[in-house]
Amino acid sequence: MPTSQPRAFAAALALALALVAVAPLAAAAQGTVPPARAMAGAPALAAIDRVWAGQSSRFALAVTDTMIFVAYYDANRQMTIASRPRGGIAWVYHKVDSWVGWDSHNYIALAVDAAGQLHVTGNMHADPLVYYRTRIPGDVRSLVRIPVMADAAAERSMTYPVFLTGAGGSLVFKYRDGRSGNGNEIYNVYQPATQRWSPLLRTPLTDGQGRRNAYFMGPVLGPDRLFHIAWVWRESPMAETNHDLSYARSVDLIHWTRSDGTPLTLPMTLASAEIIDPVPVKGGMINNNTIIGFDPAGRVMITYHKFDAAGNTQVYVARAEGKAGWHIAQVSDWRGFRWDFRGGGSLDSRLFVSGAVPVGRDRIRLSVIRDGKPIDFLLDVATLKRVSEAPGSSLAAQLATSLAVPQGMTLNTVEDAGSSGLALAWPTLPPHRDMASRDIPDATTLRLVSPGDR
Repeated sequence: MPTSQPRAFAAALALALALVAVAPLAAAAQGTVPPARAMAGAPALAAIDRVWAGQSSRFALAVTDTMIFVAYYDANRQMTIASRPRGGIAWVYHKVDSWVGWDSHNYIALAVDAAGQLHVTGNMHADPLVYYRTRIPGDVRSLVRIPVMADAAAERSMTYPVFLTGAGGSLVFKYRDGRSGNGNEIYNVYQPATQRWSPLLRTPLTDGQGRRNAYFMGPVLGPDRLFHIAWVWRESPMAETNHDLSYARSVDLIHWTRSDGTPLTLPMTLASAEIIDPVPVKGGMINNNTIIGFDPAGRVMITYHKFDAAGNTQVYVARAEGKAGWHIAQVSDWRGFRWDFRGGGSLDSRLFVSGAVPVGRDRIRLSVIRDGKPIDFLLDVATLKRVSEAPGSSLAAQLATSLAVPQGMTLNTVEDAGSSGLALAWPTLPPHRDMASRDIPDATTLRLVSPGDR
């Protein structure tokens, strides 16, 4: 479910992407993440390039102690990687041999490994591997295409590439092998000394058994130093066939258990996975909107949405409570709001949810964007009952007052997963079910957003 709205709240993002924020690694966020909170004060804006605006395909940002790296599709749809020193002004650009079409699934992932080499992948929706690595650390103009990562046979139909930091600080790459409704989750690990990738797992993490596939959010490294994942199962390319919110955790991304510590045998299937909420097909739950967070005690929480008994779309949260199992609570109480998504292709989404964020010792904040408007819910820690619902804020809403967003377009943002406070912002047309439009819009400007002059 690629999106046309920004999707990361800064506080939630720090938790949800802690996995990819461990120095010296820097990585793009996975596919779709919760909407971004506004920066304190007026952010500074610096133009990077003119970019393709026909649809939103997530760009990538990686920040190290000394450098900023950006990967995007330029005005001619060509994948471009740019870099500049932190505190510098001039960008260095390099274009690679990959051009995007009209598909919003074809987002880009970017990471810097322990040796300073840059890894770039993207422009894949059930496509063969598209992957580049630098020959000279930090030099984007030394990027070369690598035809095989770890397993040529498993790299012929790839989607949703994600770089993340594994146990011990290793660089891990994951992706979906196969198609929507029929795919498996694959993990590889990188060895800087040999500059080679190898499978992290002997089997796929999940197996749809030829009948379905899993859509994951995470892994997220929690306060308990465990990696947490949440996912839905999907029966076909049709968005309404998502069902059964599921969960697993791991100490090392290799050995996985249920929330009570019971070991799981890989690959996990629908029959063997831990089901948090058995939401049925056409139950109003969508992939990539099952976001992981934590309460003040460090207990894992999953935010998602589904239809209530009256058929309205509502936000829900589930918390793992040890032997008591999962506590599920309805957060919103909206009347007359029903997001009845259907069909294939990328959706112009109406609702985005975030992970739970502790507020002191007795409150939890859940932030959402509904029809473009940010909303903050405050929950009681003990009961998960709603204490308040109030207008929220987002980075995109703040930037909209200083950036000219062409009519009919929306403002996309991607935030650095670390502590730099940097972000990317660029306007595009919303998704069009991954179909070509009759007209080609003018290119828009991709900008680097920072809390102040850098």
